[in-house]
Amino acid sequence: MEFLRAVFGSIGDGTWGWALIPFLVVLGVFFTIASGFVQFRFFGRMFQVLFPGGQPSGEGHVSSREALFVSVGGRVGGGNIAGVAVAITLGGPGAVFWMWAIALVGMATSLIECSLAQLYKRTDEDGTYRGGPAQYIMHGLGREYKWLAVIYAISLIAAFALGFNAFQGNTVAGAVQESFGLDRIWTGGGLAIITGFVVYGGIKRIAQVADVIVPIMAVGYIGMALVIIVINIGDVPAVFTMIVKNAFGLEEAVGGGMGAAVAQGLRRGLFSNEAGLGSAPNVAAVAHVRHPVSQGIVQSFSVFIDTIIICSCTAFVILLGDVYVAGAAGIDGVVLTQKSMVSHVGEWSQYFLAVAILLFAFSSIIYNYYLGENALTVFTEHPMARHVLRILIVGLVFLGSSAPGATAVFFFSDPMMGVLALVNLLAIIMLFPIGMRMVNDYRAQLKEGKEHPVFDPEKFSDLDIDASAWKQD
Repeated sequence: MEFLRAVFGSIGDGTWGWALIPFLVVLGVFFTIASGFVQFRFFGRMFQVLFPGGQPSGEGHVSSREALFVSVGGRVGGGNIAGVAVAITLGGPGAVFWMWAIALVGMATSLIECSLAQLYKRTDEDGTYRGGPAQYIMHGLGREYKWLAVIYAISLIAAFALGFNAFQGNTVAGAVQESFGLDRIWTGGGLAIITGFVVYGGIKRIAQVADVIVPIMAVGYIGMALVIIVINIGDVPAVFTMIVKNAFGLEEAVGGGMGAAVAQGLRRGLFSNEAGLGSAPNVAAVAHVRHPVSQGIVQSFSVFIDTIIICSCTAFVILLGDVYVAGAAGIDGVVLTQKSMVSHVGEWSQYFLAVAILLFAFSSIIYNYYLGENALTVFTEHPMARHVLRILIVGLVFLGSSAPGATAVFFFSDPMMGVLALVNLLAIIMLFPIGMRMVNDYRAQLKEGKEHPVFDPEKFSDLDIDASAWKQD
C-alpha cells in the first residue's frame, strides 16, 4: 500500500504539483486570445438557455438547459463551500481575485472542449446522445489514438465515479451528523437508495432530477448570501478593496503574500470549475442543440455560475464576518463557512448549510456516476457492465457515508484527475483548429442575421462525425 501511495503521490506531484496548473492557465489565456475573447463576445447569449425560446424542443432528448444543470450540479460541490474557505485561509482574501481570474479564462477553455464534445457526439440506441473527450480523441484525432482515450477513460472512472463519489458520501454524512446528530449509517443508507433510483433511470432521469434540485440549491444558497451581503452592505467596498490589495501583494494577509494568493486562488478555482479537466464535456455532449457552439456557450456559463457567482457567495459570507482572522491558525474548511454564516444570521443557518451541502453533494454524485458510465463505453457497451458500475457506485456512496475511514483508500483520485486533465488538454490543443472552424461558422451565421445558427454536417464532411446526431427539428 505504501508503494502505491508513493507512486500516486509522484503522479500527483508531476501533475498538480508543477505542470498542470500553469498549463491550464497558459492554455486558457491562449484560447481566450486566439478565439477573439469568445467568452465575452457571447456572454449575453449564455442567458438564453434559461428561457424556453432559447433552445430547441428536442422531444425525447436531454435539453440544453438540463445538460447545463447536470454540469452545474457536478461542478458545484464541496469546493464551493469548503474549498473557498481553505483558499482564503491559506492564500488570504486575494485568493478570491485569482479564482475569478482563472474562471474568466477558463470559460474559453470550457467553450472549446464542450463544443468539440458536441461535434463528435454519437447517437445511442435509445436515441439519446453520448460523447466527450474519449469520443473526440478517437473520432477527432483518429483510431490510432485510442490508447489515449483508454488512459482518459480509466482516469475518469477512477477519479470521479469511484473516488469522488465515496468522498461526497462522506461529506454529506459528516454534515448531517454534525448538524442533526443523525448516525452516519442512516444517512448512508438513504443516500445510497436515492442514488440507485436516479442512476438506474439513465441520463434522462439524471437530467430531470438535476433540472429540479440544482436551481433550488443554487438559488437558495445565493439568496442566503445576498441576505448576508445586504445586512453588511456598508462593508462590501472594503472587502473588495481588501481582495484586490491582497491579490497584488499591496496588503499581506498570510505568509507568502501574493504568491500564496495566486497559488491558492488558481488551484482552488480550477478544482471547482473543472474548466479544461475533461469532465464537463461528457455531459455537454448529451444535449440536443442546433449548433455545437451553442452548448459550448452554455457550458462556459456553467463555469461563470460555479466560480464568479457561487464561490463568490462563500467568499463574501466569510470575509464580511468576524470569524475569519487573516493569518491566524484555527478553523478552516466547511467549519469556517458554517461559523461565519452563523455569526451573520444565527444558529439556524448551520442546518440550512447542512441541507445545502447535501444537495450539492448529491448532485455531484449523480454527475460523477454519469461520467463513469460514459467512460465505460470506451471498453464495452454491454448492459451487464453498466449494472456492475451502478451497483459499485451505490455501494461506495454507502461505504463512504457510513465508514469515513474507508475513503482513505481512494488516495489515487486527485493524481488520476491530473492525468485526466493532461490527456484532455493535449487533445483540445490538437483539435483547436477544428474548434475554431465551428466558432467561425457560428459567427458567420450570426453576421448573416440568424438568431439561432444551425449546424450543417455537410460543411464538416471531412470529419468523422455522426450526421444522424444533427437532424434538426
